Amino acid sequence: MKNKIEVVNYLIFGILTTVVNIASFWLINHIFGMDYRVATTIAWIISVIFAFITNKLYVFNSKTTGIYSLFKELISFLFFRLLSYFLDLSLMIILIEFIKADSLIAKIIANVFVVIFNYFASKFVIFKPSNKQR
Repeated sequence: MKNKIEVVNYLIFGILTTVVNIASFWLINHIFGMDYRVATTIAWIISVIFAFITNKLYVFNSKTTGIYSLFKELISFLFFRLLSYFLDLSLMIILIEFIKADSLIAKIIANVFVVIFNYFASKFVIFKPSNKQR
């Protein structure tokens, strides 16, 4: 049961993170007219901050409070999110430059792959309960 609640919470907050990412991208790219690569980077930063807080508190219910444990989670989270940023940006370049997809459609497609990658990284590496928490 706990696992189902975790997956549902991840989907809810994953959708919200994706909305934050896509909305930020759209605002920066379409409204402010910035290049899609710059918009992708800024949107990534905004959504990573949102995702760390929501994943820690509401999805994986991480109980770490010590500065060392919190820092370790944050560094691990940022490392895997940086990997997903490169996945996101690479897919955006492939879809826009080579396939000639619309930037917003490309962003949505890229985010499907990013969400899947991020779930497994968060579940099995970043917020994996320590032996003490099990």
